[in-house]
Amino acid sequence: MSHAPSTEPTPSTALDWPDLQRKADFTAWLAALAPGHGLQINSLRSASADASFRRYFRVDTPHGSRIIMDAPPEQEDCRPFATVAELMHAAQVKVPQVLAWDQTKGFMLLTDMGVQTMLQGIHRNDPRANQSNYLQAIEALIAWQLASRPGVLPPYDEALLRQEMELFPAWYLQQHRGVAVEGDLRRTLDTAFSHIIRENLSWPSVYVHRDFMPRNLMVPWGGASAKPDDPRIGVLDFQDAVYGPITYDIASLMRDAFLSWEEDFCLDITIRYWEQARKAGLPVGNDFGEFYRGVEWMGLQRHLKVAGIFARLTLRDGKPQYLADTPRFISYIRSTCGRYRELKPLLRLIERFEGIEVVNGYSFGPLQTPS
Repeated sequence: MSHAPSTEPTPSTALDWPDLQRKADFTAWLAALAPGHGLQINSLRSASADASFRRYFRVDTPHGSRIIMDAPPEQEDCRPFATVAELMHAAQVKVPQVLAWDQTKGFMLLTDMGVQTMLQGIHRNDPRANQSNYLQAIEALIAWQLASRPGVLPPYDEALLRQEMELFPAWYLQQHRGVAVEGDLRRTLDTAFSHIIRENLSWPSVYVHRDFMPRNLMVPWGGASAKPDDPRIGVLDFQDAVYGPITYDIASLMRDAFLSWEEDFCLDITIRYWEQARKAGLPVGNDFGEFYRGVEWMGLQRHLKVAGIFARLTLRDGKPQYLADTPRFISYIRSTCGRYRELKPLLRLIERFEGIEVVNGYSFGPLQTPS
């Protein structure tokens, strides 16, 4: 049974607003918006937050719920979100639609993609039980990549790839591990980074989501506003999209920041992506072995970057929950570095600072608990 939408401007009583002026601006914006969109203001509640300064609220209407993005303009620019949302919608990818937007204040009203992410519904002990969701994710990814055009999104070029990897020495090694990044260590990193950049830029460019993983994918039928005639998987957190290597998004999907799979499952899904992408005419090459090498090297760049980001989130932004996942990245990094001769010096560097002793090619684990 639906209720008449409330227009009483009292949502801030249930939410934390450290900035009283922003609280007043939000209350006035929402009250003005409520009649036209049927917003039941008294139903406003927190939906989620992420690693940025953005946060999200959920509010009911007689026809389902809506999402509100609170993105302070001095810290977050909503324009890329709106641009990429339009591009993805045009590519037939299921994404939130922008219903209202105050660019000056950084408030945005969006359609609701549901309440369950793909990550929340993952069967961790039975990889095959997740296959259908991963295949839907692949369909969305291929649709997104097929829409690619140069000159629309920022280039994922050498400067950006290197800038991202520099987060690893700056924040993970220097700030988190207390290591002075200089001399031979700096030269080892520079050589490895050059190899990684050269390999990654050897692949053709397409649209890159840049965080295409189960945490940012919404399973069908996940919320009150989901429509029975739209069983597609939904995509979120796409505002940092760029134009770059085609190997990136499948690497982030199968080498997740918050979830690890055995290699046989990663190979199975990656092969299925490669076969479908090749049939669709995407530039993934005719040799799966070469493509998989490209995916591994692209994943390495991402894992170095994310290890640095997670250390920064802990040390600078007071979000220690992220650093708890860094052993996963170190494992990814070591696995890839161990396969390729050019990366062996980087492997030895990582193992030394992680306190990992390797004898006759076998790792005996950390010698001490990482700080």
